[in-house]
This record gives sequence, C-alpha cells and structure tokens, in this order.
Amino acid sequence: GDSITFGYGANPGEDYPSVLSKITDVFVINAGIDGDTTVEAIRRINSDVLSRNPLLVIIEFGGNDFLRKIPQEVTLNNIKEMVNKIQARGAMVAIMDISAGMLLNQYRLAFYKLCKEKGAIFIPYVLSSIITNPNLKSDFIHPNAEGYKMIAQRVYQAILPYLKQNALLRK
Repeated sequence: GDSITFGYGANPGEDYPSVLSKITDVFVINAGIDGDTTVEAIRRINSDVLSRNPLLVIIEFGGNDFLRKIPQEVTLNNIKEMVNKIQARGAMVAIMDISAGMLLNQYRLAFYKLCKEKGAIFIPYVLSSIITNPNLKSDFIHPNAEGYKMIAQRVYQAILPYLKQNALLRK
C-alpha cells in the first residue's frame, strides 16, 4: 500500500494494519510506503510481501497513481500483476477501494471487476465518511488514528469470512 496503509497522519501502532492485527489477533505486516504508486509496488512485491509467505495480502493503491497521472490502465495492469503473483504463491488477495464520492470513482468499478475476475476480495468504500469528516482526518486526505480504526474495522468485516474459512481448512 501507500500512505493510507503506511499510516500517514497517525502515530506508530495507530495505522490500520496495526489496528487490524489487534482486532484479528493475527500478525499483520505493514508494507505500506508513503507516496508509493503501483509502479514502485511491482518492483518491491517480492522482497516486501511475497518473501514473507503471506496468507492474505491487502492491496491498497490508486491515490498516488491518480495524482501522478499514471494512466488508469497502467495502474490496473500493475494491480493485476500483483494479484497474479500473490495468488501464484497460494495467498488470498483483497483489494481496497479508496474512492470517495466522485474522487477515484472510476477505479472503484475497475477494482470490483478485477476482483470478480480473479476471485479476490473487494473491500469497497474504506474512506467513506472519513474523507468528509475533519474529526477523522489528520490533513486534507489522510485519516487520523480514529479514521484508521474505522478502516481497520471495514477491512476486518470484509476479510473475516475468508479468515474463518482458512482456519477451518487448516485444522
């Protein structure tokens, strides 16, 4: 992920992966890098993600690609490549939708279609009601600790059935 995964605007341990780890009681690695795009993510997926033999990988990108005017097709191809690499290793994949209202709404449908095509988990509207509430943000875009708690809860609700299913399969 990018700054949203990294936890920009919150103290260490208040990012959504840290909160998700507490909620699930499962070790969650935060491989988010502030300012990252899918272009950089492709370069580091093996070293930062796949080398850790994950059970589930949550992909959260789009904002910086949009801001840096990376064509949406390039962003989607990069995410599709990440999904392919992750699934080839036997891990589950979830893709977060960080659109908010009209902002990045073209990505929402594309991410949804990609999830349907690849059998990945789609986590919609993770920034809904956060992006418009100054009490949940540290700046114009990034959540604060309370906003990240909301994101963690939304991610948890989306992945819980898959975590339960996987736990049953491993018994």
